[in-house]
Amino acid sequence: MDVVDALAARDGIVCVVGAGGKKTTLATLAARLDRAVVTATVRIPIFDSWVARVAVTDDPLSAVESTDEWPLGVVPEQERPDRYRGYDRETVDALGSLDLPILVKADGARMRDFKAPNDREPQIPSKATTVIPIASAHVVGEPLDEVRVHRVDRVSALTGLDPGAEIGADVVATVLASEAGGRKGVPDGATVVPLINMVDDADLAATAREIAEGVLERAAVPRVVLAEMRADDPLVAVVEG
Repeated sequence: MDVVDALAARDGIVCVVGAGGKKTTLATLAARLDRAVVTATVRIPIFDSWVARVAVTDDPLSAVESTDEWPLGVVPEQERPDRYRGYDRETVDALGSLDLPILVKADGARMRDFKAPNDREPQIPSKATTVIPIASAHVVGEPLDEVRVHRVDRVSALTGLDPGAEIGADVVATVLASEAGGRKGVPDGATVVPLINMVDDADLAATAREIAEGVLERAAVPRVVLAEMRADDPLVAVVEG
């Protein structure tokens, strides 16, 4: 099994949420698919360097149908020099009519390694077929603070862990598995495949496996993927339920 199939990202609308490598995951998947579309329902940092072209357009469906450059990025507007704006969910749903994988950044995390969503997140299209909640293995053993965690208060409310206390594997598992955390807003029928990223040594692999087992105890997901998305061969392990 390669990383694309492990993450159920071969086709359909594939949304990445959480923290700890969303953009790297999108880039890794896009590079391994024959024809992929990359887009967002939220702000997304400039990503021209890892797609063939970014089309800034109000009509992404036509842009995709007329291109022969892959992977193709589609966005509605460059909001600032360092980021694009995302489409509304209905526009991304319309891209689901294409026989192509549509890779979607569906929330933000301000470059942190771990997060829980607020009331407005995530922005997952109703026709999403796969949702990939992400967390970094590096966060285990670190304090629950704003250095590594986005929305500390939300993580604390979901897990009972006090701000400043040490994050354990069980805390990461609880957030990833929760319907108010990693599984928030998932449409009926969509597949959820949690991803533990930044698994770059044997100790982190053991930590990530502990997280994965905790997720599988808490949620009915088919598997949890362990990966280092910056590596040439990113798939570390697949822990199945």
